[in-house]
Amino acid sequence: MKRTRTAALALAAAAAAVAPALGQASATAAPGTGYLQDPAGGEHEMKSQWTKDQKHKLEGQVRFHPGIRYGTVSRPSHPHDPRGERQVPDPDTLSWEPSYEFAWAVSDVLVNKGLTTKNGTHPIVVHAVLRDERGVARAEVERKLTGQPATGRQKVAGGKRIACDTGEYTVEWSVTRTHYGTLTGSLRWDSGCERHREAFSAENGRA
Repeated sequence: MKRTRTAALALAAAAAAVAPALGQASATAAPGTGYLQDPAGGEHEMKSQWTKDQKHKLEGQVRFHPGIRYGTVSRPSHPHDPRGERQVPDPDTLSWEPSYEFAWAVSDVLVNKGLTTKNGTHPIVVHAVLRDERGVARAEVERKLTGQPATGRQKVAGGKRIACDTGEYTVEWSVTRTHYGTLTGSLRWDSGCERHREAFSAENGRA
């Protein structure tokens, strides 16, 4: 009997499977993280822009989590294992179910003091589209968030499966603070599953 579950991309092979194509410097997959980030760098690395009057600053970042999914299949356990059988990943059931993690920071300049602060609550809109090599939208998410803190992070489930080995995709994203502006960006993702398939096939062969 097969059971479906979500696997965390914790193995180095998993990170390599979702690494961007060479030359895509705007996104990186840190070893063991299993996500792509735009702009590249650490947690606090963000794109930014000021309003025309230089009184408000918006910063934004996205992390794309490919979200490998698979079923399991029963295999005989070691002869001395009392369980009799074990559940192992089934390479034939591999697919992706992406999610999107948005981060933002909103700064306001105190004119009378010349200081920049990150206070109050803000209306934030996050949006992402996953496009295939022909530019067709295969998945899209949008959330209108009210009363958000000046610095925050929100993960949004994509809700759609993407078949393995269906080519390269582009993630187009945006973070908007109403009346302040919109930040945009993009990153590339390869949907190949070969590294996962090899790892799971090896696991299937173990007693």
